[in-house]
Amino acid sequence: MRLIGFEKVRDGKYLKSYELTYLNRQGAEKKYEMVSRRDLGGPADIGGMPSGVSVVATCGGRLLLLREFRMGVNREIYNLCAGMIEPGETVEDCIARELYEETGMRVKEIKKLLPPSYAAVAISDTTTYIAFVEAEGEIGGHASANEQIEAALYTRSQVKALLETEPFSSRAQMAAYFFVKYGC
Repeated sequence: MRLIGFEKVRDGKYLKSYELTYLNRQGAEKKYEMVSRRDLGGPADIGGMPSGVSVVATCGGRLLLLREFRMGVNREIYNLCAGMIEPGETVEDCIARELYEETGMRVKEIKKLLPPSYAAVAISDTTTYIAFVEAEGEIGGHASANEQIEAALYTRSQVKALLETEPFSSRAQMAAYFFVKYGC
């Protein structure tokens, strides 16, 4: 596979759309659409800069999950605290801000910060950090008017039941599964 063409086709407020042209293994052209959260100057910029965080938070042996309405799937799903890194903001500051904005809780300790990983490799070059944190404080509503978020702390048995019946984002589902299986 070899990239031979690169063109921005839409410049939205939050997402930029690009059409990529590849030569496949047999030498035929293949068009591919992708989106990015950033303006890409050229092919070398694809996937080059992390744009956000996802936060796997626990508090007192319970897992923090958000039940939120997501417009892209037109339904409520279980998800992790997550958000975009603002200009000039450190990853650690973003983690603390997003946790507080979406739940009212504070970071007690960042236990592990994984390197950036791709969030949706089939359609986007977006990469995010995954942070494992111990949170503290009380849950309170701090979401903007543009978000419908209900945060709660769940025991292992509650999370196990949710995994059997409720829709999740893939990252939240994986975090929930490992929380149930290993308590982490």
